[in-house]
Amino acid sequence: MKQTGNTILITGGGSGIGRALAHRFHDAGNTVIVAGRRAEVLEEAIAGRPRMHALTLDIEGADGVADFAKRLLAAHPAVNVVINNAGIMRFEDVSAARDLTDAEATVTTNLLGPIRLTNALIDHLKAQPDAVLVNVTSGLAFVPLLTTPTYNATKAALHSYTVALREILKGQVEVIELAPPAVQTGLTPGQESRPGYQPLDDFTDEVMALFARDPTPTEILVERVGVLRQAEAEGRFDETLAKLNAFAQSAREG
Repeated sequence: MKQTGNTILITGGGSGIGRALAHRFHDAGNTVIVAGRRAEVLEEAIAGRPRMHALTLDIEGADGVADFAKRLLAAHPAVNVVINNAGIMRFEDVSAARDLTDAEATVTTNLLGPIRLTNALIDHLKAQPDAVLVNVTSGLAFVPLLTTPTYNATKAALHSYTVALREILKGQVEVIELAPPAVQTGLTPGQESRPGYQPLDDFTDEVMALFARDPTPTEILVERVGVLRQAEAEGRFDETLAKLNAFAQSAREG
């Protein structure tokens, strides 16, 4: 991936990992567009930063994604990098019948959203020099957190989708997966300061160093996520599943 001179779209760019990456890529000399639901959050993210722009995005529906793509390309026809980062994480108890509103919203935002946006922009990307598509998954795509089963499933599906895209688009669009570990962000209540989670600045430092490698890795994996990514291949899946969930419960209970 070219490090500077890109025009980069980051969904979910108003907060958390998306905002941190947006600022780092902007600092490196790229034009950056942040997209999300809340205009005020986006405007705060771009404040005082020339070559940063904000566009609202309703990722919950096909019409909203199609409308966004038209507005994006009309305003920023040089877009050559798309980072599908927007996502939600909801705790669920699947041991009994329940209201599926949270589960369905998670699938819509985390899986259908990136698929729809990629579909809307793929022809444009294929026509751009140095085109890159980055899908943000999770370490939980590889070892699940028992309290967030639908979230895990969407990230596992997005991992598989990304692997397929990489092969299909080889030579046309560079396809990269970014799989974070547990990071101190606002993804879930109290997570910004949760003990044992990786500080956001430290995570972003590692991620940007990996993006800067030549060639850029097909999977951006900070050191902390390796224990999850390699668990099955290294024959320690069951052990890692137990340790992960014990750690997560302890961290949430403080």
